[in-house]
Amino acid sequence: MVAATEHRPLILLVEDEADLVESMRFALEAEGFDVVTASTGREGLDKARTHRPSLVLLDLMLPESSGLDVCRYLRAESDVPIIMLTARDGEADKVAGLELGADDYVTKPFSMRELVARIRAQLRRSFRSGTFAEVSEVLRGGRITLDVDAHEVAVDGNPVSLRPKEFDLLESLMRRKGKLVTRETLIDEVWGPGYFGDTKTLDVHIKRLRDKLEPDPANPTHIVTVRGLGYKFVDG
Repeated sequence: MVAATEHRPLILLVEDEADLVESMRFALEAEGFDVVTASTGREGLDKARTHRPSLVLLDLMLPESSGLDVCRYLRAESDVPIIMLTARDGEADKVAGLELGADDYVTKPFSMRELVARIRAQLRRSFRSGTFAEVSEVLRGGRITLDVDAHEVAVDGNPVSLRPKEFDLLESLMRRKGKLVTRETLIDEVWGPGYFGDTKTLDVHIKRLRDKLEPDPANPTHIVTVRGLGYKFVDG
């Protein structure tokens, strides 16, 4: 039986789209979660009872038992956080899930960035209610530390105030320390796949980060440009 460990929360993903399952599993494991999957409502219930996950990602449209039915059964048995995944835009479907006990929902297509943020938020709430042991995650690179759960950044131990998008951008870069992160990837993760605004917004936020984090913003040593491609975070 797979179970949540002290350092890796266990996510149960109940979803019948095979390609989406594989991409989500890969992304969630890269974010520090263990993942078990189920492709039908009945299998999802069985695995929830067997594996006792830290959180359930539950598709609304499932074979055998609908996501709403699974949500109803789960909530009758457990306080496990439930995030509904739905391709429907109808408000009634979302309201129905929340009324049955779901804690949150995301509408497909969604960015993994948004989904992971929602997962972490639910796990923090679960920790505060005493149902889950919180995992504190701190990213470090040179003079900079970023506490994911506390949403805090420090340079040489001194707190630095970042706007939400600046924080998300820095986190995306620090999670791939030493690796190129393309402009397209950063925009998708921070602003979402549906963003059609001016891509210079990214450059403005990079400049703000450098102004706040670099000793010499004109000659950055942490957030460096890969000309024509994107940016990378280095220890400096």
